Amino acid sequence: MYTAFDQNRLDEIMRRSSIDAVLATTRHNVQYLLGGYRYFFFANMDAIGISRYLPVVGYVAGRPDDAFYIGCGNESWGTDVHPLWIDDVQHTSWSSADSANAAASSLRKRGLDRGTIAVEISFIPGDALDILRAELPDASFVDAQFVLEELRAVKSAEELELVRAASEGIISSMLATFAESRPGMTKAEIVEQFRREQTNRGLYFDYCLVATGPNLNRAPSDEIWRPGTVLSLDSGGMYQGYIGDLARMAVHGEPNARMVDLMDQIESIQQLVRTVVKAGVRGADIYDAALPALDKSPDSSHLRFLAHGMGLITHEVPRLTAVGPVPYPADHAERPLEAGNVLSIETWAEDPEIGFVKLEDTLIVTSDGYEAPGDDGRGYTVVHD
Repeated sequence: MYTAFDQNRLDEIMRRSSIDAVLATTRHNVQYLLGGYRYFFFANMDAIGISRYLPVVGYVAGRPDDAFYIGCGNESWGTDVHPLWIDDVQHTSWSSADSANAAASSLRKRGLDRGTIAVEISFIPGDALDILRAELPDASFVDAQFVLEELRAVKSAEELELVRAASEGIISSMLATFAESRPGMTKAEIVEQFRREQTNRGLYFDYCLVATGPNLNRAPSDEIWRPGTVLSLDSGGMYQGYIGDLARMAVHGEPNARMVDLMDQIESIQQLVRTVVKAGVRGADIYDAALPALDKSPDSSHLRFLAHGMGLITHEVPRLTAVGPVPYPADHAERPLEAGNVLSIETWAEDPEIGFVKLEDTLIVTSDGYEAPGDDGRGYTVVHD
């Protein structure tokens, strides 16, 4: 558990957006608003019976004492162990419809039946939104994404500790996996080893993109890692809900000159970008540094660069480009970075002969620069027979 969110910051964001109340229903935003709490019973699966678990945190602008939480019918098991800052805790819901009816009733009791209510449009179930609109026909419903992401953009000291733990745990797991991996193993076997290493370090395994040799497909499969080729691991793993997203490389035997040259080009861009990162610089300054260097690289046609925000989800704020592989507006390109922002910086090559070569790093923005948790294992980890 960590310190609850900055209520004054949320009040100001809601005031600027003319929002009277916000309903958070995703597990990551519920966790954030509840200071780190997630109900263990639905840690991996939210489907139950004929519906789903739908927790709701309701927050009324300028009135934190009127906040409410709607949990599952047996959720006292969780809240008894982890008491919440909210006084109005309702253990009543066994479906998304139950949660929506309880939320509508709670808003009505607070005089918000004609208010502007922000909900997580991209995530709230259709039946729940239909019920809210039917029960509160005079209310206006708007998207809560901007409000909640602006609130989460600057991480607290406690959150940054979780980011560090996730990043360091992933790199430690990768290096341990490289130590156990040998040519002849399948990509699926290597990923399974990596999953066990993460689990043993207290991380929740999310995914691993794995590439071997010249095949650029990064799905776990029965493809075999062949002698003399590279191995790329790129993983998102979570520690208490916070994501680390990093990539490192191994090679069987000493890397050849071509492999070394590609890695040198990648590392030079990664290190160049670091010289730009600090609070106060434009988000787009990262790309203004990286892209010209990439264009001047001998293998520019094979090289790619991406910078994106990290936290409770991947590709969260700050969002710095509108032309990356995950499409979204570059809302923060012209805004200054803030101390407490967390970035993932990644440069990779898709070479037809060598294959997929990549470094990805986590950077915590500070007032005078950055911190790079999990900065070990750069270059190639050499694996012998």
